[in-house]
Amino acid sequence: AGADRLQTGMRGAFGKPQGKVARVNIGQIIMSVRVRDNHEAHAIEALRRSKFKFPGRQLIIVSKKWGFTKYNREDFPNMLAEGRLIPDGVMAKYISGHGPLDHWKKLQAKKAGQD
Repeated sequence: AGADRLQTGMRGAFGKPQGKVARVNIGQIIMSVRVRDNHEAHAIEALRRSKFKFPGRQLIIVSKKWGFTKYNREDFPNMLAEGRLIPDGVMAKYISGHGPLDHWKKLQAKKAGQD
């Protein structure tokens, strides 16, 4: 009873919705921020201050991944230098050693033309 409305006292006592509410599960990510390494401390401080605006306990977790990719920060530059990754916007395409030979030749020719 009353779980679908914000606690606003007698305002809207006839069941009219007041304000905005989001249902969040335990462990669900509320915010995600991507910044350069030199701005990391500022982003953490901003998130620390913003977590007081949310009820419950909020955690700030710094990812070990490179940007929004699935590759670790330590491995990403090496994989990029070896040619196993191709930057693709905010993500990166993984180039495996399998597949058609003409596809590999096309990639090598494109890579030689860029260098």
